[in-house]
Parts: sequence; C-alpha cells; structure tokens
Amino acid sequence: MPKLYFRHGTVGSSKTLELLRVSYNYTQQGKKVILIKPKIDTRFGELTIKTRVGLSQDADILSGNNTDIYTEVLSLLEKQQIRNVDIHCVLVDEVNFMSKKNIYGLRQIVNLLHIPVIAYGLKTDYLGELFEGSSYMLAWADSIEEIKITCQYCNSKAIMNLKLQDGKPVTSGSKEVDLGCEEKYVPVCSKHFHL
Repeated sequence: MPKLYFRHGTVGSSKTLELLRVSYNYTQQGKKVILIKPKIDTRFGELTIKTRVGLSQDADILSGNNTDIYTEVLSLLEKQQIRNVDIHCVLVDEVNFMSKKNIYGLRQIVNLLHIPVIAYGLKTDYLGELFEGSSYMLAWADSIEEIKITCQYCNSKAIMNLKLQDGKPVTSGSKEVDLGCEEKYVPVCSKHFHL
C-alpha cells in the first residue's frame, strides 16, 4: 500500500542528498520517478534540486502555494503518455515551503493514484516555529522519519535551525522566507539555540 512519507531534519542533515540518492536508486532499476520542488526555492536555479556536495537533478514540477499538485501530476502523466502505474515514486524537496493545498495534493497522489510520495524538508524555521507545509505533513503523513545530524557547537543531536548574521545568532524577526544555506543557517541543539 503506498504511503505519504515525511523525512525531516535540520539544515545540513543531507535531506536533498538523500532525495537524490533515492531518485538514483529508482532510475538505476529502470523505475520512473517524478521530482517536485517549490517555486520559491531558487537558490540553485528555477528547476534545479541541488545538494551542498554538488549533485543535482531538475524537478519535473514546480509548485506555488496555489498549485494543485495532484492535477499537475495528472497533466504530466498525460503529456508524457505515462500511466500512473508506471510511476514508482514521487519525490518532493523542501516540502516545508509548501502550502496546505500542496500537501493535500500530495495526499491525493497517494490515495487516488496509488503512488508513494516521499517528501523531504525542515520541520521548523529559525524562530523554532513550524513551517506550514511541515505542520500538514506532520498531521497527514503515514510515516514520519527524522534525518539526524549533530549540533554545530557540540555533539548533541541538532533539532533547531539557527540563523546567523555576521556570525551572530538571529533570534527574532520576520517569518518571511529568507533562503540560504550553511552561510546563513546552522544545525544546533536546543541548548545552543536558546543561549
């Protein structure tokens, strides 16, 4: 039975590397996957899903907050003349940036098309608050898995994303998305997040 999977971790926990590894394994076996990423994530280009170690692959579908992902997948299948039974998995990068409507579409892909969906993303923002997409993934996913990494400053498990500006922690500010990688965000434990 197909499931909706949420694999979350802090910044730097290799979520995208894991997504591309899963994609590679499916395609090496001659199986088809669909890659989805949010439109807002333009750090490496509009379509590019890229890891910090340089591996990359282009997304098949870009999603905005009002995108009906279920309909987009149906359209892609029709356009490429592929049946849903020929798709073995849908992989989603940066699911945290997605909306409730997007997550509902992922749920429909599992329920109506019988295709497993594995979505990767952050659980919380730099203020320690849930992203919209992550909150609905936590509520609606069949399986929730944590991708672990240690704190930037000690050997404890990192559970928070610390934003840095000029090397100093940013502990307040706007909830507006501020894209960045390790030059702006580091994984930390609760102790180092609250110092």
